[in-house]
Amino acid sequence: MNKKPQLEFYAIASNTVPTIPMAAANVHAGFPNPIDDAYMSQPIDLNKELIKNPATSYIVKVIGDSMEGEGIDEGDLLIVDRSLFPTEKDIAVCMIDGEFALKRIVQRNGQVFLISGNPNYKPIRVENMAHLRVFGVVQWVMKKK
Repeated sequence: MNKKPQLEFYAIASNTVPTIPMAAANVHAGFPNPIDDAYMSQPIDLNKELIKNPATSYIVKVIGDSMEGEGIDEGDLLIVDRSLFPTEKDIAVCMIDGEFALKRIVQRNGQVFLISGNPNYKPIRVENMAHLRVFGVVQWVMKKK
């Protein structure tokens, strides 16, 4: 079996309201535009903006490189909703044979595969569906730059 990324799980704090001032102006990447308080609109509530289902959502920290082709790198934080059923377009947090994996779930010719976003990792064929558990669908990827 392929080496799978490890995942660190975190609950989402619902007793706080993380708000960050939001600029009311567009930001252009090529021309400097000073943003001061005159351009700030109402603060944005990140819980409301990023988390559609707070009771079924959690955050995962990615360790490993198996999804780098999907734009998910080691150290990224993922907001995952466990109330959603994954389609082939989604990236899911899965457990296969007792190990966590971050993969795309694909069905081909009656068989189910877990697909990495890195060509160095071969698809994992799910031999027994009873050994596969889905722990949610990735909704957001947060990166530190």
